[in-house]
Amino acid sequence: MSLFSPEKFMESALKNLPKEIDGPAIIAVSGGVDSTVAAAAVAKAIGEDLLAVYVDTGYMRLNETEAIEEILRNLGLKYKIVDASTRFYEALSGVIDPEVKRKTIGELFIQVFEEIADEYGGDYLIQGTIAPDWIESGGGLRDTIKSHHNVGGLPEKMNMKIVEPLRDLYKDEVRTLARHLDLDVAERQPFPGPGLAVRVIGEATPERTEIVRQACHIAEDEIDKAVENGEMESPWQYFAVLLPVQTVGVQGDVRAYGNTVAVRAVQSFDAMTAQASEIPWAVQQRISRRITNTLKSEINRVVYDITDKPPGTIEWE
Repeated sequence: MSLFSPEKFMESALKNLPKEIDGPAIIAVSGGVDSTVAAAAVAKAIGEDLLAVYVDTGYMRLNETEAIEEILRNLGLKYKIVDASTRFYEALSGVIDPEVKRKTIGELFIQVFEEIADEYGGDYLIQGTIAPDWIESGGGLRDTIKSHHNVGGLPEKMNMKIVEPLRDLYKDEVRTLARHLDLDVAERQPFPGPGLAVRVIGEATPERTEIVRQACHIAEDEIDKAVENGEMESPWQYFAVLLPVQTVGVQGDVRAYGNTVAVRAVQSFDAMTAQASEIPWAVQQRISRRITNTLKSEINRVVYDITDKPPGTIEWE
Protein backbone atom coordinates (compact mmCIF):
# COMPACT_ATOMS: atom_id res chain seq x y z
CA MET A 1 0.00 0.00 0.00
CA SER A 2 1.42 3.37 -1.07
CA LEU A 3 2.09 5.97 1.64
CA PHE A 4 1.92 8.76 -0.93
CA SER A 5 -0.48 11.57 0.00
CA PRO A 6 -1.59 13.81 -2.89
CA GLU A 7 -2.94 16.33 -0.37
CA LYS A 8 0.46 16.68 1.31
CA PHE A 9 2.21 16.81 -2.06
CA MET A 10 0.01 19.70 -3.23
CA GLU A 11 0.39 21.50 0.10
CA SER A 12 4.16 21.35 -0.30
CA ALA A 13 4.01 22.33 -3.98
CA LEU A 14 1.82 25.37 -3.35
CA LYS A 15 4.21 26.50 -0.64
CA ASN A 16 7.56 25.82 -2.30
CA LEU A 17 7.09 26.21 -6.07
CA PRO A 18 6.52 30.01 -5.93
CA LYS A 19 9.87 30.26 -4.10
CA GLU A 20 11.63 28.12 -6.73
CA ILE A 21 9.98 29.81 -9.74
CA ASP A 22 10.18 33.58 -9.34
CA GLY A 23 9.25 34.61 -12.86
CA PRO A 24 7.61 33.50 -16.12
CA ALA A 25 7.92 29.78 -16.78
CA ILE A 26 7.33 27.39 -19.66
CA ILE A 27 6.13 23.85 -19.16
CA ALA A 28 6.61 21.16 -21.77
CA VAL A 29 3.27 19.36 -22.11
CA SER A 30 2.96 16.20 -24.18
CA GLY A 31 -0.58 15.30 -23.11
CA GLY A 32 0.64 12.34 -21.12
CA VAL A 33 -0.22 11.94 -17.47
CA ASP A 34 3.19 13.11 -16.15
CA SER A 35 3.47 16.43 -17.96
CA THR A 36 -0.26 17.18 -17.64
CA VAL A 37 -0.21 16.60 -13.87
CA ALA A 38 2.91 18.76 -13.60
CA ALA A 39 1.17 21.53 -15.56
CA ALA A 40 -1.97 21.40 -13.42
CA ALA A 41 0.02 21.41 -10.17
CA VAL A 42 2.37 24.24 -11.17
CA ALA A 43 -0.53 26.32 -12.54
CA LYS A 44 -2.14 26.24 -9.11
CA ALA A 45 1.14 27.48 -7.61
CA ILE A 46 2.19 30.27 -10.01
CA GLY A 47 -0.96 30.95 -12.05
CA GLU A 48 -0.62 33.37 -14.97
CA ASP A 49 3.17 33.12 -15.02
CA LEU A 50 2.91 29.68 -16.66
CA LEU A 51 2.82 28.99 -20.41
CA ALA A 52 2.14 25.40 -21.50
CA VAL A 53 3.89 24.43 -24.74
CA TYR A 54 3.10 21.38 -26.84
CA VAL A 55 5.59 20.55 -29.59
CA ASP A 56 4.37 18.44 -32.49
CA THR A 57 7.55 16.61 -33.42
CA GLY A 58 5.96 14.66 -36.26
CA TYR A 59 6.32 11.56 -34.09
CA MET A 60 2.93 11.78 -32.40
CA ARG A 61 0.04 9.29 -32.47
CA LEU A 62 -2.84 9.64 -34.90
CA ASN A 63 -4.90 12.78 -34.10
CA GLU A 64 -2.73 13.41 -31.03
CA THR A 65 -2.26 17.14 -31.57
CA GLU A 66 -6.00 17.79 -31.68
CA ALA A 67 -6.51 15.72 -28.52
CA ILE A 68 -3.75 17.57 -26.66
CA GLU A 69 -5.14 20.97 -27.62
CA GLU A 70 -8.49 19.96 -26.12
CA ILE A 71 -6.75 18.83 -22.91
CA LEU A 72 -4.92 22.17 -22.64
CA ARG A 73 -8.13 24.12 -23.22
CA ASN A 74 -9.93 22.11 -20.55
CA LEU A 75 -7.13 22.84 -18.08
CA GLY A 76 -7.67 26.55 -18.62
CA LEU A 77 -3.97 27.15 -19.22
CA LYS A 78 -2.27 29.65 -21.47
CA TYR A 79 -0.81 27.44 -24.17
CA LYS A 80 1.10 27.43 -27.43
CA ILE A 81 1.24 24.66 -30.04
CA VAL A 82 4.37 24.44 -32.16
CA ASP A 83 4.69 22.37 -35.34
CA ALA A 84 8.37 21.43 -35.42
CA SER A 85 7.93 18.19 -37.37
CA THR A 86 10.17 19.19 -40.28
CA ARG A 87 13.01 20.10 -37.91
CA PHE A 88 12.77 16.80 -36.03
CA TYR A 89 12.59 14.72 -39.22
CA GLU A 90 15.70 16.49 -40.55
CA ALA A 91 17.58 16.08 -37.25
CA LEU A 92 16.88 12.33 -37.16
CA SER A 93 17.70 11.72 -40.82
CA GLY A 94 20.13 8.81 -41.00
CA VAL A 95 20.03 8.22 -37.21
CA ILE A 96 19.73 4.54 -36.25
CA ASP A 97 21.21 4.22 -32.76
CA PRO A 98 18.43 4.56 -30.14
CA GLU A 99 20.61 6.52 -27.68
CA VAL A 100 21.53 9.00 -30.41
CA LYS A 101 17.83 9.32 -31.27
CA ARG A 102 16.87 10.13 -27.70
CA LYS A 103 19.67 12.63 -27.19
CA THR A 104 19.04 14.32 -30.54
CA ILE A 105 15.36 14.69 -29.67
CA GLY A 106 16.17 16.01 -26.18
CA GLU A 107 18.58 18.62 -27.50
CA LEU A 108 16.17 19.78 -30.21
CA PHE A 109 13.33 20.02 -27.69
CA ILE A 110 15.47 22.39 -25.62
CA GLN A 111 16.30 24.49 -28.70
CA VAL A 112 12.61 24.89 -29.46
CA PHE A 113 11.74 25.77 -25.87
CA GLU A 114 14.60 28.28 -25.62
CA GLU A 115 13.33 30.00 -28.77
CA ILE A 116 9.87 30.23 -27.23
CA ALA A 117 11.38 31.47 -23.96
CA ASP A 118 13.10 34.29 -25.83
CA GLU A 119 9.70 35.40 -27.13
CA TYR A 120 7.81 34.80 -23.89
CA GLY A 121 10.49 35.92 -21.45
CA GLY A 122 10.60 32.69 -19.46
CA ASP A 123 13.68 31.72 -17.46
CA TYR A 124 12.34 28.37 -16.25
CA LEU A 125 11.53 25.15 -18.09
CA ILE A 126 9.26 22.83 -16.14
CA GLN A 127 9.25 19.14 -17.07
CA GLY A 128 7.11 16.18 -16.05
CA THR A 129 10.17 14.09 -15.18
CA ILE A 130 9.40 11.23 -12.77
CA ALA A 131 11.64 8.82 -10.86
CA PRO A 132 11.92 6.03 -13.50
CA ASP A 133 13.12 8.63 -16.05
CA TRP A 134 16.26 9.60 -14.17
CA ILE A 135 16.83 6.14 -12.70
CA GLU A 136 16.91 4.51 -16.16
CA SER A 137 18.95 7.38 -17.63
CA GLY A 138 21.88 6.38 -15.42
CA GLY A 139 24.45 8.48 -13.61
CA GLY A 140 26.65 7.84 -10.59
CA LEU A 141 26.61 4.11 -9.89
CA ARG A 142 23.48 3.55 -12.01
CA ASP A 143 23.86 1.95 -15.43
CA THR A 144 22.17 3.69 -18.37
CA ILE A 145 19.23 1.54 -19.40
CA LYS A 146 18.04 4.18 -21.86
CA SER A 147 18.52 7.95 -21.87
CA HIS A 148 15.13 9.55 -21.39
CA HIS A 149 15.03 12.61 -23.62
CA ASN A 150 14.11 14.88 -20.69
CA VAL A 151 17.07 13.69 -18.59
CA GLY A 152 19.93 11.99 -20.44
CA GLY A 153 19.00 13.80 -23.65
CA LEU A 154 19.47 17.31 -22.25
CA PRO A 155 22.35 19.42 -23.59
CA GLU A 156 25.18 20.32 -21.19
CA LYS A 157 24.57 24.07 -21.52
CA MET A 158 21.09 25.55 -21.24
CA ASN A 159 19.76 29.09 -20.92
CA MET A 160 16.82 28.02 -18.76
CA LYS A 161 16.65 26.52 -15.31
CA ILE A 162 15.03 23.08 -15.19
CA VAL A 163 12.26 22.54 -12.61
CA GLU A 164 10.94 19.01 -12.04
CA PRO A 165 8.12 19.01 -9.48
CA LEU A 166 7.32 15.29 -9.94
CA ARG A 167 10.94 14.10 -9.92
CA ASP A 168 10.61 11.82 -6.87
CA LEU A 169 7.25 10.28 -7.82
CA TYR A 170 6.55 6.95 -9.50
CA LYS A 171 3.85 6.41 -12.11
CA ASP A 172 1.26 5.05 -9.67
CA GLU A 173 1.76 8.11 -7.45
CA VAL A 174 1.41 10.47 -10.42
CA ARG A 175 -1.89 8.79 -11.33
CA THR A 176 -3.07 9.17 -7.72
CA LEU A 177 -2.21 12.87 -7.91
CA ALA A 178 -4.04 13.16 -11.25
CA ARG A 179 -7.20 11.70 -9.69
CA HIS A 180 -6.85 14.11 -6.76
CA LEU A 181 -6.67 17.00 -9.24
CA ASP A 182 -9.66 15.53 -11.12
CA LEU A 183 -7.79 15.28 -14.43
CA ASP A 184 -9.21 13.26 -17.33
CA VAL A 185 -5.71 11.98 -18.22
CA ALA A 186 -5.39 10.02 -14.93
CA GLU A 187 -5.89 6.67 -16.68
CA ARG A 188 -4.34 7.60 -20.03
CA GLN A 189 -1.76 5.06 -21.13
CA PRO A 190 1.87 6.25 -21.14
CA PHE A 191 3.42 7.56 -24.35
CA PRO A 192 7.20 7.95 -24.69
CA GLY A 193 8.62 11.46 -24.80
CA PRO A 194 10.48 10.77 -28.08
CA GLY A 195 7.14 9.55 -29.45
CA LEU A 196 6.94 7.20 -32.41
CA ALA A 197 10.63 7.78 -33.17
CA VAL A 198 11.44 4.97 -30.72
CA ARG A 199 8.72 2.74 -32.15
CA VAL A 200 10.40 2.79 -35.55
CA ILE A 201 13.40 0.56 -35.00
CA GLY A 202 16.15 2.01 -37.14
CA GLU A 203 15.85 5.27 -39.08
CA ALA A 204 12.59 7.05 -38.22
CA THR A 205 11.81 8.50 -41.64
CA PRO A 206 8.49 10.29 -42.22
CA GLU A 207 7.33 7.34 -44.35
CA ARG A 208 8.17 4.66 -41.77
CA THR A 209 6.75 6.83 -39.01
CA GLU A 210 3.41 7.03 -40.82
CA ILE A 211 3.33 3.22 -41.06
CA VAL A 212 3.83 2.78 -37.31
CA ARG A 213 1.38 5.62 -36.58
CA GLN A 214 -1.34 3.69 -38.40
CA ALA A 215 -0.31 0.36 -36.86
CA CYS A 216 -0.31 1.84 -33.34
CA HIS A 217 -3.75 3.31 -33.89
CA ILE A 218 -5.12 -0.04 -35.04
CA ALA A 219 -3.58 -1.95 -32.12
CA GLU A 220 -4.89 0.60 -29.59
CA ASP A 221 -8.34 0.74 -31.19
CA GLU A 222 -8.82 -3.03 -31.32
CA ILE A 223 -7.64 -3.49 -27.73
CA ASP A 224 -9.88 -0.64 -26.54
CA LYS A 225 -12.87 -2.29 -28.24
CA ALA A 226 -12.01 -5.67 -26.72
CA VAL A 227 -11.80 -4.13 -23.24
CA GLU A 228 -15.11 -2.33 -23.75
CA ASN A 229 -16.73 -5.61 -24.86
CA GLY A 230 -15.42 -7.46 -21.80
CA GLU A 231 -13.08 -9.73 -23.77
CA MET A 232 -9.98 -8.77 -21.80
CA GLU A 233 -8.53 -6.62 -19.04
CA SER A 234 -7.15 -3.26 -20.12
CA PRO A 235 -3.34 -3.34 -20.39
CA TRP A 236 -1.26 -0.63 -18.73
CA GLN A 237 0.37 0.23 -22.07
CA TYR A 238 -0.13 -1.12 -25.59
CA PHE A 239 1.20 -0.17 -29.00
CA ALA A 240 2.90 -1.36 -32.20
CA VAL A 241 6.54 -1.27 -33.27
CA LEU A 242 7.89 -1.24 -36.84
CA LEU A 243 10.87 -3.57 -37.20
CA PRO A 244 13.78 -3.17 -39.63
CA VAL A 245 12.97 -6.63 -40.96
CA GLN A 246 11.44 -7.66 -44.26
CA THR A 247 10.03 -11.13 -44.85
CA VAL A 248 8.43 -13.06 -47.70
CA GLY A 249 4.64 -13.16 -47.78
CA VAL A 250 1.75 -13.70 -50.16
CA GLN A 251 -0.85 -11.23 -51.41
CA GLY A 252 -3.40 -13.05 -53.51
CA ASP A 253 -1.29 -15.45 -55.56
CA VAL A 254 1.67 -13.08 -55.74
CA ARG A 255 4.88 -13.19 -53.72
CA ALA A 256 5.14 -10.14 -51.46
CA TYR A 257 8.18 -8.83 -49.65
CA GLY A 258 7.03 -6.65 -46.76
CA ASN A 259 7.80 -5.20 -43.34
CA THR A 260 7.10 -6.69 -39.93
CA VAL A 261 5.14 -5.09 -37.06
CA ALA A 262 5.37 -6.24 -33.45
CA VAL A 263 2.45 -5.61 -31.07
CA ARG A 264 3.32 -4.97 -27.43
CA ALA A 265 0.99 -4.86 -24.40
CA VAL A 266 2.06 -4.92 -20.75
CA GLN A 267 0.75 -4.62 -17.22
CA SER A 268 2.76 -2.53 -14.77
CA PHE A 269 2.45 -0.70 -11.49
CA ASP A 270 5.28 1.82 -11.45
CA ALA A 271 6.98 1.39 -14.88
CA MET A 272 10.05 -0.13 -13.23
CA THR A 273 8.89 -3.68 -14.00
CA ALA A 274 6.20 -5.01 -16.34
CA GLN A 275 4.56 -8.27 -17.38
CA ALA A 276 3.42 -9.06 -20.89
CA SER A 277 -0.38 -8.95 -21.13
CA GLU A 278 -2.43 -11.94 -22.20
CA ILE A 279 -4.32 -10.80 -25.26
CA PRO A 280 -7.04 -13.24 -26.37
CA TRP A 281 -6.27 -15.05 -29.60
CA ALA A 282 -9.31 -13.60 -31.36
CA VAL A 283 -8.18 -10.06 -30.50
CA GLN A 284 -4.67 -10.75 -31.78
CA GLN A 285 -6.13 -12.06 -35.04
CA ARG A 286 -8.27 -8.94 -35.48
CA ILE A 287 -5.25 -6.71 -34.91
CA SER A 288 -3.12 -8.70 -37.36
CA ARG A 289 -5.74 -8.83 -40.09
CA ARG A 290 -6.61 -5.16 -39.81
CA ILE A 291 -2.97 -4.05 -39.89
CA THR A 292 -2.11 -6.24 -42.89
CA ASN A 293 -5.29 -5.25 -44.75
CA THR A 294 -4.94 -1.53 -44.03
CA LEU A 295 -1.19 -1.44 -44.71
CA LYS A 296 -1.05 -4.27 -47.22
CA SER A 297 1.51 -2.57 -49.45
CA GLU A 298 3.88 -2.13 -46.47
CA ILE A 299 3.17 -4.84 -43.86
CA ASN A 300 2.84 -8.58 -44.43
CA ARG A 301 3.64 -9.96 -40.97
CA VAL A 302 2.49 -9.16 -37.41
CA VAL A 303 4.04 -10.73 -34.30
CA TYR A 304 3.26 -10.40 -30.59
CA ASP A 305 5.91 -9.57 -27.98
CA ILE A 306 5.56 -11.70 -24.83
CA THR A 307 8.68 -10.39 -23.05
CA ASP A 308 8.50 -9.10 -19.48
CA LYS A 309 10.50 -6.17 -18.06
CA PRO A 310 13.15 -7.26 -17.21
CA PRO A 311 14.75 -8.64 -19.33
CA GLY A 312 13.15 -6.37 -21.93
CA THR A 313 12.10 -2.74 -21.50
CA ILE A 314 8.53 -1.63 -22.13
CA GLU A 315 9.41 0.30 -25.28
CA TRP A 316 11.73 -1.43 -27.75
CA GLU A 317 14.17 1.49 -27.85
